[in-house]
Amino acid sequence: MDGVPAARIGNITHPVDDVAAGVQFYRATLGLPTKFVDGDRYAALDGQGPTLALAGASEDLTEGRPAASFKVVSVTDTLAAIESAGGEVVRPAQCGAHEIRAVARDPWGNMFVLYQ
Repeated sequence: MDGVPAARIGNITHPVDDVAAGVQFYRATLGLPTKFVDGDRYAALDGQGPTLALAGASEDLTEGRPAASFKVVSVTDTLAAIESAGGEVVRPAQCGAHEIRAVARDPWGNMFVLYQ
């Protein structure tokens, strides 16, 4: 696609009020193994493909809505492509606890996270 490297869905983020309770729920009901837990901020569960990411209040980047997170080669370049295609940058690139990340919105209002 015009020389743009393909992104991949790395995780689907679900905001939760209680990360520990979220981990327990998804382990008990769906059998998802825990990859890691970062206190009350964040947990990663093995979804046998994309990761299910549970985001506590301090890590909620998408206004309390579930969102796909795409791993990209360059967050900055991808944000520029999104804007030129009619999307919107919601949160510019910044260094997070584990990676560089940003939040964007497609032309239909769907939010998603980019990270590298």
